[in-house]
This record gives sequence, structure tokens and C-alpha cells, in this order.
Amino acid sequence: MFRRVGETAEQVGARFPLYADPADGRWTSTGRGSWTGGFWAGLLWLRARHTDDDRHRSAAATATAGLAPWTDADTATRGLILWYGTAPATGDEAAGVLRARAARAALAAWEPKLGLVPWGAALGGPRLRARADGVPGLVPLLASAGPEGRAAATAHLHRHLELCLPGEGSRRPRPSWRRNEVDDWEPEPEPAPGWTRGEAWLLLAVADGLLLGETPSGGSELLTEAAELLIERCEFLTGPLVPPAETRHPDGPQDTSAAAITAVALLKLALVPGVPSASACAARAVAVLHRLTDAHLTRPGGPRPVGMLLDGCYDAPGGTAVRHELVWGDFFLALGLSALLGGVDLGHV
Repeated sequence: MFRRVGETAEQVGARFPLYADPADGRWTSTGRGSWTGGFWAGLLWLRARHTDDDRHRSAAATATAGLAPWTDADTATRGLILWYGTAPATGDEAAGVLRARAARAALAAWEPKLGLVPWGAALGGPRLRARADGVPGLVPLLASAGPEGRAAATAHLHRHLELCLPGEGSRRPRPSWRRNEVDDWEPEPEPAPGWTRGEAWLLLAVADGLLLGETPSGGSELLTEAAELLIERCEFLTGPLVPPAETRHPDGPQDTSAAAITAVALLKLALVPGVPSASACAARAVAVLHRLTDAHLTRPGGPRPVGMLLDGCYDAPGGTAVRHELVWGDFFLALGLSALLGGVDLGHV
């Protein structure tokens, strides 16, 4: 995978990779990184940690510096961008400064009346929304801003769980909500329940919340219950190792990125003292990582570059990159494997 990172770096130059064609490995890239830029910087940091090469550290630092404009952008995905783009950068002072600046900006964007940091308008659409992908990364980023940040992180996570987790008579989380004209929350039709990457994002955020330790108002107990509910309703321990991108279309494309995120979330849950099924979570995570590397990662001798994690699905309803290599899928697979090899402490990344 790190060989593939090197080839990707040569191909995209100063840009940020987004998704690659499964036939030839050519990347579609972005100039500013969009919501995925932090995963590219994070991949470069994981490679630098693995190789201990100053050239690789320099490349990672350059990519991370390119994320700075997102610090003040109006988007909850700054958690994905600025946490995962800086957290693996152990010992890098500039990355630490950027992370601290981003944490303060995220805290300033927290709206106490709503109990969350709004989805924001930077990526288009209504600003006052709450989405499952606006929680991961933002929980530890907010928490790094001191006691006030930890309280905001707890509130942000709990509010999203209140909205997204299914009530009586419903099994799958509803991943997207917006604030309507009467100042209330109403669900959005897309992404619809059964979006497996959204479910994985929620599980990852819950795991991060639990790893932060005790939270106000009995938060740890509530998060443990949320983890158990998600594991049961989303079949994280019993469903396919690589799920369909949309459970409403079980014969449609799979999403290896959802599987990789899930594996990391389960490894994190296994680190939390007192979490039920910790050993089952760890075993399942290893099984998922094994399946991804054994069945979906390109090997030497084929027509495509080595180290591509195929069968990632960016946007099934829109038909965008439905069987591709995705930069965030690569990142979470590399993160999970690095954790198994002892190169990363998932309590801090």
C-alpha cells in the first residue's frame, strides 16, 4: 500500500487524490482537497511513520500545510480533514499548531442552541443540517480544545445520535437531517437509511467518544448503549465482511471503504475498558482487514498498480465512482493494518 502511496504522489503532484479508476489506477484529484484531503495527508504520515524517511515526512508535512484553508471553512467535515490529516503526525510541530487552530475554530462554530456544529455551507446545500459524516474526526478535534471543547464534543455526538439512531420500529440509522422552517429537525431523503458508510462513520465516532473517557451526564454509559445498538442493528459483527454500499440494494456495489472504517472502529471499541463483546469486536476487525487485503487489494503480476483497494463506492445513487479505489478507504485500511503491526496507537489517531 505504501508503494501505491508513492505512485499516487508522483501522479497527483501538489493536488489531492479523490478516487482512482479501477481499470488503470488513474486518479481523479482536487486542488484544495475537498472533504477527503485529510486522508491523503494522513496516508502520507502513515507512510512516513512506517519508513522513517525524512523525504516522506517532508511530503506529509507539505500536504498537511495545504489543508490550512479548511480551518475556517464552514463545514463539519473539518473534523475529517483536520483531525485525520494531523493526528498521525507525531512529533511534527506545524501539524500540532494547525490541529490546535482547527480545534479552536471548530469550537467557535459550535451552536449551543442546536447542541452541535452544523454541517455548514462550504460544500453546498443548506447550512443547518446534521449528517453522520459530520461527526467522525470532529469529536476528538473538539475534545482537544480543552474542557469546553470536550463538552461540545460530547453534545455534538449525542445530538447526532439522538437524530440518527433508529427509534422503535426502525432498524437502520437515518444519516441526514435538516433544520426546517419551524425550527425543528426533519430527515432528508438522501443519504437514505442503509447507507453503510454512514453507519460506519457513526460507529467510529462513538468509539472515539468512548476513548475520550468519562463524559458529562453519564455519557460513557449512553455511548456504550449506542455502540451496542449500532452493532446489533447494523450487523457489524454478523453481516457481510464487506457490505453493500446501500442495504436497500443488496445486489448493488459493495463499499470496501465502509468495511475499512468499520474495522478501525471495532479495533477502537476493543480498546475501551468494559465494552461488551470487546474480543468479538477485535476478531471481527481482523477478519475484515484480512478480507480486504486478500480479496480486494491489487497484487503484483496484474495489469493494475499494486496496492489499490478496489470496490469502494463513493456515491451509489449518483453513480459516481461505484467500484473504485477511494483515498479514505486506503487511509483506513492502512490505519487498521498499522495498528495491528504496532505502528499506530488508535487511542490517539
